[in-house]
Amino acid sequence: MSQTNRNNSEELTRLVDEYYQLLFRYAFRLSGDRADAEDLTQQTYLIAQKKLTQLRDARSARSWLCTILRNLFLKKVTRKTEPVSLGGSIEIASDPTEMPELTSEELQSALDDLPEDFRIPLLMFYFEEQSYKEISNALAIPLGTVMSRLARARAFLQERFSSLREETTPVHT
Repeated sequence: MSQTNRNNSEELTRLVDEYYQLLFRYAFRLSGDRADAEDLTQQTYLIAQKKLTQLRDARSARSWLCTILRNLFLKKVTRKTEPVSLGGSIEIASDPTEMPELTSEELQSALDDLPEDFRIPLLMFYFEEQSYKEISNALAIPLGTVMSRLARARAFLQERFSSLREETTPVHT
């Protein structure tokens, strides 16, 4: 084995050790399915192995891997013919600090109910830790659209979690 191949193999092993859990959680949040998340994560590392020379700065590995994963997901998903709007009907919960304890299943269910146009920017912001401008550039949409979609996605989730809190709060008589 050549020194370059050995170095690439060691670097890929390091990337798997460091980012596998994050990428799997991100893939699961995008797809909502454990098997799809496993496939997306494995495909991400296969592409990363082939293109490892493109990663010039190890500090950008997280973003690079998340971008590969997101692009794989977007290629896999078929676009709906009619866009779904979250406008107007969603009001922000009165006190966002009073959020209920959520299970992973409850969070995933809420994310699954978000239309893809809102879910992807939200996950890019929180999982990939991308700025509004980076999301705008990656998705080729205006900055204002990114801000609007993030705000609507957050409002939707707050509304959803607020109703969960109301369902789980004991009634005092």
